[in-house]
Amino acid sequence: MFERIEIFDKRYSELSQRLYEPSVAADPEQYQKIMKELKSIEEIVLTYRDYKKAVKAQEESLEILDESSDNDLKELAQLELDEAKQNIEELSENLKILLLPKDPNDERNVIVEIRGGAGGEESALFSAVLFRMYSMYAEKKGYKIEIVNANETELGGYKEISFMIEGEGAYSRFKYESGVHRVQRVPETESQGRVHTSTTTVAVLPEAEDVELEIDPNDLKIDTFRSSGAGGQHINKTSSAIRITHLPTGTVVECQDERSQYKNKDKALKVLKSRLLKEKQDKQASEIAANRKSQVGTGDRSERIRTYNYPQGRLTDHRIGLTLYKLEDILNGNLDEVIDALVTADRAEKLKESMENS
Repeated sequence: MFERIEIFDKRYSELSQRLYEPSVAADPEQYQKIMKELKSIEEIVLTYRDYKKAVKAQEESLEILDESSDNDLKELAQLELDEAKQNIEELSENLKILLLPKDPNDERNVIVEIRGGAGGEESALFSAVLFRMYSMYAEKKGYKIEIVNANETELGGYKEISFMIEGEGAYSRFKYESGVHRVQRVPETESQGRVHTSTTTVAVLPEAEDVELEIDPNDLKIDTFRSSGAGGQHINKTSSAIRITHLPTGTVVECQDERSQYKNKDKALKVLKSRLLKEKQDKQASEIAANRKSQVGTGDRSERIRTYNYPQGRLTDHRIGLTLYKLEDILNGNLDEVIDALVTADRAEKLKESMENS
């Protein structure tokens, strides 16, 4: 393990020096490339350097304990030895985690698709709640959010809504949201005060880069139509909305958020490429359509990753058995505690597999 990290350490020093070279400073593209590589190995290198400091502190403390006759000095050395041992153990575990293979999609922007499942209008209303939650979370993380397409209901819910989230590491945070979300609450349309259960499905797609996927323009059928929903007279009179059909796969993407036909087409193509890339990655992983199906589910009440229980103010993530009684706080975009727990569980599982296979 440490031989591999030494290579990273040496590379980190080399790259750090190169940043001061005039030729690099004068070339923004090269500078950004070096900075990106530096950042990709920085955490593991700095953790390793802290580990080496802890090992050195342990050696120095042992030396004092072996050679000194001063009881006060030996007592201090023992305290430092205990601290160094604890640091070595923690840093060693961190290094094992940092060396795990990273998801190549983690740093990408994402496209999130929310669709109403079981529950009719109540499901559509909860889709709007989830969109609000993700929007607030994205804002807290400094991400940019753009709606691609939205199909609103009369009561302000969404039959479906898709949106892009742009920001460094967006996929690494949002990828755990894929699946069926179940809500238990008294609907606004319920006059008897009874708690209803409904579901909403969420799919999270990593945004495709142009170099990864080439689409033959002849494989595309592009239609324009008038936008629907809120937006005033202009949005209803102008055929600015775009529908793109990928003929070989039958994949259909719509975008009607922008008044500009060109902007809608650009957004729709991004979503289409991301969907096709996801299918390509699924095939490479020998999961093909099953992966997409397992990610989104069918919207049935029994296929759930998370439950939002309003009467108890409770959120439960069924994948890791996490229960938090702070539902309002989470729905206001404070998702980090939930996502951090999922990241930790995911890393622990990968570390276990790595150890079993080593």
